[in-house]
Amino acid sequence: MTVLVTGGAGFIGSHVCDALIALGHSVHAIDDLSGGYQEQVPDGVTLHKMDIRDAGVEQLWERYHFDTLFHLAAQMDVRKSVSDPRFDADINIGGFLNLLEAGRENGLKKVIFSSTGGAIYGEPDYVPQDEAHVLQPLSPYGITKLCSEKYLHFYQNTHGLEYIALRYGNVYGPRQNPHGEAGVVAIFSERMIDGVQPTINGDGLQTRDYVFVKDVVAANMAALSYTGSGIFNVGTGVETNVVELFSHLRDALAPSMPVQHGPGMPGEQKRSVLDYQLTKKMLGWEPTVDVVSGLQQTAKWFKDRREG
Repeated sequence: MTVLVTGGAGFIGSHVCDALIALGHSVHAIDDLSGGYQEQVPDGVTLHKMDIRDAGVEQLWERYHFDTLFHLAAQMDVRKSVSDPRFDADINIGGFLNLLEAGRENGLKKVIFSSTGGAIYGEPDYVPQDEAHVLQPLSPYGITKLCSEKYLHFYQNTHGLEYIALRYGNVYGPRQNPHGEAGVVAIFSERMIDGVQPTINGDGLQTRDYVFVKDVVAANMAALSYTGSGIFNVGTGVETNVVELFSHLRDALAPSMPVQHGPGMPGEQKRSVLDYQLTKKMLGWEPTVDVVSGLQQTAKWFKDRREG
C-alpha cells in the first residue's frame, strides 16, 4: 500500500518508517525538520519537507493518493502548550484537519493516530488506567489529542474513514531528541554522557509508564493489519519513578554521578500507568521490553552515537 507518515524524520516516526519499508510498502514522509533529522529517514522513503499545515499537503495527496496515514507529527511540548495554547492547537488540530480533509478527498482509507495516555487521562482515579477511565486532560496538549480523537470518530461516522488511536505511555529509546522539554530519558542520558548533572524535579517519586520505541512500532504495525476502528493503550502496566529512572541510567552511563533534586514543577502529574489488556485482546499486542533492558539499550545508543 501507499503510506504517508507525518513526523517521519522524528523519533518514533523514523522507526515506523523502518518497519513499513521492511514490510514492502511504498512510504512517504512529511516532516518540517523542526524536531526531526533528515539522516534518520531510512532509504526508500520519499521525504517531503513541509509543515502539515501547508496547502501543499493537498497537492501531495492528489499526486500520490495515500491510502493509509500514520500521524505522528505534533507540537508535543506540554509546557509550550500551556504557555501558547493557540500555537499548540494550530498544529495539533489545524494541521491534523488539513491532513484529514486532503485525504478524505483523495482516497484515504485508514488513519493510525499517535495519541497520549498520561496527558489524556490526567491524574488517575484508579491504576492502571484503562481506555474506560475518565478523560480529564490537564494541559492544552492533552486537550488537542482528545479533540483529535473526537474528529476521527466524526470522520469514521460521517465518511467511513477507519481509524486506530494509540494512547502511548512515555515512549523512550534510540533516536529520541534530548533537546527540549519532552523525553526525560534522552535528556538525562545526554547530560550524563557530557558529565553535566541532571536535576530531578521535586522528590522524583512521580511515576510514568515508560514504553520502549520498538514496542510502540510493533503496536503501530498491529494497528495497520487490524480491521475496524478503536482506541487502544500502548503501555507496560508498570510504574517507574524518576529516581529509579535516574538510577538505571546512572548505572549504565555515569556510576559516580550524585543525585540532585530541584524544585518541583507546578501542576506536574503525580502518577500515570496504562492498562494494555484491551490492546492485547484486540490487536494481539503486548510489550516485550522491560524498562531496565530498554534503558540499557537506550543508554548504549546515546553512548555509541557520541563515540562514533
